[in-house]
Amino acid sequence: MYSGIFLWLLLLLPVTASIFCRILKSSEKILAFILIGVLADAVICIITAGLVFTLGGPLTAMDGWLYIDSLSAYHLVVMAIVYGMSSIYGRHYFYEDISSGLFTLDSARRYGSLWFASLAAMTMVLVSNNIGMMWVGMEATTLVTAFLICINSKKSAIEAMWKYLIICSVGIAFAFLGTILVAAATTGIPSEMSHTLSWTKLGMAAKSLNPTLIKAGFVFSLVGYGTKAGLAPMHTWLPDAHSQAPTPVSAIFSGFMLTTALYCIIRHMALVNRVLGTDVFTNDLMIFFGIISIIVAAAFILVQHDLKRLLAYHSVEHLGIIALGLGLGHLGIFAALFHTLNHSVCKSLGFFCAGSLGKKYKTYDMRKMTGAVHVSPIWGGGIIGSLLALIGVAPFAFFISELLIVKSAIETHAVIPLILFLAGSTVVFVAALQHLVPLAWGKPSVAIPAAGPDRVRFSEATVVILSLALLLVLGLWMPDAMKTILEHAADIAGGLL
Repeated sequence: MYSGIFLWLLLLLPVTASIFCRILKSSEKILAFILIGVLADAVICIITAGLVFTLGGPLTAMDGWLYIDSLSAYHLVVMAIVYGMSSIYGRHYFYEDISSGLFTLDSARRYGSLWFASLAAMTMVLVSNNIGMMWVGMEATTLVTAFLICINSKKSAIEAMWKYLIICSVGIAFAFLGTILVAAATTGIPSEMSHTLSWTKLGMAAKSLNPTLIKAGFVFSLVGYGTKAGLAPMHTWLPDAHSQAPTPVSAIFSGFMLTTALYCIIRHMALVNRVLGTDVFTNDLMIFFGIISIIVAAAFILVQHDLKRLLAYHSVEHLGIIALGLGLGHLGIFAALFHTLNHSVCKSLGFFCAGSLGKKYKTYDMRKMTGAVHVSPIWGGGIIGSLLALIGVAPFAFFISELLIVKSAIETHAVIPLILFLAGSTVVFVAALQHLVPLAWGKPSVAIPAAGPDRVRFSEATVVILSLALLLVLGLWMPDAMKTILEHAADIAGGLL
């Protein structure tokens, strides 16, 4: 009974907050309300996830249409972290634009409404126990986040928005075909179950589903949701959208929206594995798209000069690493889920630092952004830490999750994928350091005021410090409770539960 209330709150709070943003009468109040609303939602997410973990079983509501197990609860917590961090940062990010008239009341209302709408849509994906309902939630994320890209109405942002909308709509259409094929595969199962497409019922009837249609459905779903996740070669919308969107929007795009799309793939993967009784089919496809994404990203990172686009290509790389891990058995799935948290926290931080430095330098061209540590110790230090973490430098948590992926590749005798992964990671490592050294420690390309580097607000410094601290702590020590959660989520993702 009580669990049902929390599931309803997860959906109703952001929807209500989205509507309420339209009646507030100042931009400052809207930004403050966004922060309060998101933090309240984060508390509900954490309480709901805590109930799943402590009760040791899923929570359901609405006659089983809403459903949260360990896999979705884990992603709920990641979502709460990303949206919480982004809302704290966003409150300060737009202050300068408010005073200059670039962020008007109408823009603030639109931004607030779309911000909460995107939160509601992603929550819907995570709590849906129905394959069709999940697809609707994913389609909704495309529609609402598209307009977040062009809040400032710049020509380049509008072009990026249309590119994102068109490419991801095609991808979502492929995912819809995958949903149709899964629905068609239910022919022949008991009549009392044929009216539903819930994940739980499909899992129970796995051996009665048509394996050919299920496999075809997974291919379409992988391509469709993979387009939204930014897997290569369907990633072409991602660098433009990430680089042109306001920085808080870039953070939720890279920090969690890509993860939401990959979550849909994981759910389909688990079903296919149960139907086929083996993970060979899904593993081969996940490894293929993972390696392609890593190699493509490495090539573009090598020649990239725009800081936000560099971070965007790191998203392609790390979503590829997660996909690779998902294709390497239980240990690989465990590592991929751990890598998901690492990427979400680190990439959000990276975009925060890039956005703040971009405001100071008036550009995102790294050739003109030298000496960041001298210009802004907090944001310069943050970009150093985030880039070093992204390329897997020890003792950051990325080093551990990538080491586990290497171990799982060795255990599963995936020699060629391992070689390609290490080769791509080496290129990224060298290229990122080549960009980072002058960016961080070069001669400052902008004048430093006589009073010294700009000071940042306490809340902004806290976001940087806590993010880096979390990545360092998880790289040195993982709590037993977190290991248990990841183990159980990996069992679900692999189709064992």
